[in-house]
Amino acid sequence: MSAVLSFGNVSVGFATPNGAPSAPAVNGVSLEVTRGEIFGIIGESGSGKSTLANAVMGLLPGSAAVTGSIRVNGRAVLGLGDDDLRGMRGNEVAMIFQDASASLDPTWPVGDQIAETLRAHREISRRDAQARAIALMTEVGIADAASRYSDVPHRFSGGMRQRVVIAAALANDPQLLIADEPTSALDVTIQAQVLQLIDALRRRHGTTVLLITHDVGVVSQLCDRVGVMYGGKLLEVGATRNLLARPTHPYTRALLAANPADARRGTRLPVVPAEWSVESLREAELLRDSPSLAGAANE
Repeated sequence: MSAVLSFGNVSVGFATPNGAPSAPAVNGVSLEVTRGEIFGIIGESGSGKSTLANAVMGLLPGSAAVTGSIRVNGRAVLGLGDDDLRGMRGNEVAMIFQDASASLDPTWPVGDQIAETLRAHREISRRDAQARAIALMTEVGIADAASRYSDVPHRFSGGMRQRVVIAAALANDPQLLIADEPTSALDVTIQAQVLQLIDALRRRHGTTVLLITHDVGVVSQLCDRVGVMYGGKLLEVGATRNLLARPTHPYTRALLAANPADARRGTRLPVVPAEWSVESLREAELLRDSPSLAGAANE
């Protein structure tokens, strides 16, 4: 299958006020996301997930320095001018952010916001854009969409606002949808509904999805493949079921072992050290699995 999105040895660093080099936020990531799949990137806060996504969209601040290659449908993204980036966003790639309220203009009817997304990329009349926006609102599960077209965002619940954002993202039938923590601000029931909606729309439209999350449960339910990030590095990639059942990297094993849902009542959860290395995690695993080694280490 062909790659819709590919990263080749991508690194992202940021200039510091005193000019000293900073630790890279993304460090040498290489990855291909194939057509039609949902690929999950999982990792704790600060691991570089959102920075990687923003690099695709050209949304990093001016202080960022990006090296390597990022390609969408084979076309290099790095180095594109503003006009080309605007043309790519929405048409080829769209993004759903975690806070729908921050993505919507609070004073503008939601239907007009979706219609404007269409008009920004297509030669389409205002009436046709309005009709298409109502159809999209209906498709994402907003009841009585025609009468809600003129409502401003605060008249919608958090879950409904996220549906509006999804409708706007899908307005121009992008081939790639990047969903950056799309359910983190929602309660558990609404989270499940939004995730099911993304999956259903993916199947209906053939859209490729890059899902960024720190929730292992979300990945296990939704993603075909998953990559694990920490400290800016992509540590492990595999089919979701295989990786979660048989993780090979010590950090992945430590991360999954820290899941409270899998712990026995009354036992202490393992802790992933703030500063770690492959060697230190392997040593911790050996000490855990071998009482004799643990005893020797404590002497």
